[in-house]
Amino acid sequence: MHDAVYSRELLISTRANGYRDVLASIDLSTFRRIPWEDNVPFFLISYLDPDTKEPIPVCPRGVVSKIIKKAHSHGWEPYAGCEYEYFQFKETPRSLVEKKFTNLQPLTPGMHGYSLLRTQLNTEYFHDLFNQSAVFQIPIEGHHTETGPGVYETALAYSPALRMADNAILFKFLAKSTGIKHGITPSFMAKPWGDLPGCSGHIHVSLRNSDGKNVFAVSDSELKSGREGAANEDTKFMSQIGEWFLAGVLDGLPDIMPTLVPTINGYKRLVAGEAFWAPNAVTYGYDSRGASVRIISPPSVAPAATRLEVRVPGADMNPYFAISAIFALGLRGIEKKLALTVAPMSQITPEDKKSGKVTMLPQSLEEATIRMMRPESIAREESVFGNDFVDHFGGTREHEVKLWNAAVTSWEVERYLELA
Repeated sequence: MHDAVYSRELLISTRANGYRDVLASIDLSTFRRIPWEDNVPFFLISYLDPDTKEPIPVCPRGVVSKIIKKAHSHGWEPYAGCEYEYFQFKETPRSLVEKKFTNLQPLTPGMHGYSLLRTQLNTEYFHDLFNQSAVFQIPIEGHHTETGPGVYETALAYSPALRMADNAILFKFLAKSTGIKHGITPSFMAKPWGDLPGCSGHIHVSLRNSDGKNVFAVSDSELKSGREGAANEDTKFMSQIGEWFLAGVLDGLPDIMPTLVPTINGYKRLVAGEAFWAPNAVTYGYDSRGASVRIISPPSVAPAATRLEVRVPGADMNPYFAISAIFALGLRGIEKKLALTVAPMSQITPEDKKSGKVTMLPQSLEEATIRMMRPESIAREESVFGNDFVDHFGGTREHEVKLWNAAVTSWEVERYLELA
């Protein structure tokens, strides 16, 4: 199920090149020690083409670095923040297999978001997650229970984009490692239960200039004079650059969905829709948790904190690819000065989605992958991901879909075994 080769050859290592090795370049700036493994040294690496010595097209850190360089060419530094919701089970890897992943025991019972009591049932584990993160150089901004049996939410501190991607992937490693010590399995699966809210991986983004100023924040002059051509009242909370960035994200969102929601299960969370605060359409709104992109912070309160929260990704996202996709689309929107043509959530009715007035996001990994791999896909533009990335990563998603289509699920057996 897990360590299996792809059903067809992809881009990097093939029969034609002898299934070659690639170079692993150690980033010395990422040095830290693993506190739960006798403080052994730990580094992150980037994967380089052995001929060009450049990052291979699908190197996670290389993809982020490419987008950062593009932002730097404009004089901007991309910043991001990730927040994870994740179920936890009083299970071990062995008990999961023995139970065949059924009848699993949640860490705590009931729906207790932001509870001061539920954390006391597992105080040592709860604090261990937080404290080990600090030692492992992953600063946490918020750490609490969320709605659902055994659900926590951890918001990682706002950081430069590459550091945020590193921290986000390492937090999963840390949480699972810490869980093992306590006989607990944290799961970042997007939708473990059909009748409960799924697990999000919301991403907050903004750009800062060389002075550290947030370029998304609307200026005093823009507030006083009003900007000619502003699409609607929601845009007064963002600068013109911020509006172009938002328009770029919305324009390309349907074409990069596999980088935000890379698994079969992830789309089960989106199909559930707004009933569980999971956006499934191309929408935005000021402080709207029902929108795909939420604008946060009016200038009258905290202009420096102005940012976009992209609420589409689940906790199963790859933070490198997801963060890269968001910034690539946003920078494309700025360069093209794209107009914000999408109506805000405050102007959308339920009927608009049914009538086609609002663009719906792909509802399955298969649909999303087909859309991303289209010849005219925005994802294929060199300023976004380019053909090599799309063909390789898209091929891995086609492989995942093929495995899913061949699988016989317990739902099918229960529904059809006797009655078919």
